[in-house]
Amino acid sequence: MIPYLDLKRVTESFEPELSRTVEKSIQRGWYIRGKECENFEKSFAKFCGTDFCIGVGNGLDALTLIFKAYVQMGRLHLGDRIIVPANTYIASVLAISNAGLVPVLTDPDPLTYNLSVEGVQKALTPQVKGILAVDLYGRAIPGKELFEFAKIHDLILVEDAAQGHGALENHKRAGSFGDAAGFSFYPGKNLGALGDAGAVTTSDGELAKVIRMLANYGSEQKYVNLLKGMNSRLDELQAAVLSCKLNRLDADNAKRTSIAERYLKNILNPLVILPNPGKPGEHVWHIFALRTSYRKALQEHLTQAGVGTLIHYPIPPHRQEAYAEFGELYFPIAEDLADTELSIPLYPQMTEDEILKVIEAVNEFHL
Repeated sequence: MIPYLDLKRVTESFEPELSRTVEKSIQRGWYIRGKECENFEKSFAKFCGTDFCIGVGNGLDALTLIFKAYVQMGRLHLGDRIIVPANTYIASVLAISNAGLVPVLTDPDPLTYNLSVEGVQKALTPQVKGILAVDLYGRAIPGKELFEFAKIHDLILVEDAAQGHGALENHKRAGSFGDAAGFSFYPGKNLGALGDAGAVTTSDGELAKVIRMLANYGSEQKYVNLLKGMNSRLDELQAAVLSCKLNRLDADNAKRTSIAERYLKNILNPLVILPNPGKPGEHVWHIFALRTSYRKALQEHLTQAGVGTLIHYPIPPHRQEAYAEFGELYFPIAEDLADTELSIPLYPQMTEDEILKVIEAVNEFHL
């Protein structure tokens, strides 16, 4: 069986350097807010092209902290509305709600599956004060267009870069397209920790300062709490792991792109729709998302052929019980994606035989 993702194989590909890195971190005897986190923050900020990076506990916290900081700074106010794509993972929407703001869902572009200026324009009202755009499946948002639109309309642009590590758009990296960005380093991401981890990137010094305080109990100085904060910090062991893996991120993304190009060239089954690759470097292929009207049958066929799959995401946020207040809304593109998307294996450690088997299995599917 070809697993959808073999995390054990991914981790082993970093050995023995990874174990040496972790052991060195353990031997330091300092496990929270130490040198490892500081070094990773500096390296990742430089990688993304921002002035600041703040390591936090996970990707949801990263986005939530951005919005909470803007409320604390008076840039946003409780009840303000934030536009977000209707086809995203629910964490994007939860971050807005958790900060006391109101999500405004809108359909994505049918070609890229990402938020577009046209989609934002349709959802724009005087109550809207910000945009949360998602690098869905690993494809960079149209950052330049969205940023220019946001500035014209005095909106904050936040990037959910949880799936976009290393993606490029107009010579800029994911994490630097807007006013701030939230990253997840969940183990299955292109840059994955060995547990939960996340980060915020920004070039706004005031925002960075407030986020760092909020993530540390609202404190800059021990036992002195200036804000009503929370506990969300990137621990030293995960920071060490991420520093080790960051050195190879571009090379691993290149391998992902090579596999994706093989799929795009050789999967010829008329019953499936292939993703649009965009411009060179624009897609880092966190997920290779096929679409088909026969998803259940294709998934069963691939399982029988020994190919693992996943669905991203079968229930859009406005159809979740948690957001019952949105239950009457209808977003045809988002709902079609939820009904037809099927993800096939794609990660740098796949073998030639596995790649060929996936291609062959998809091509052999018929009704």
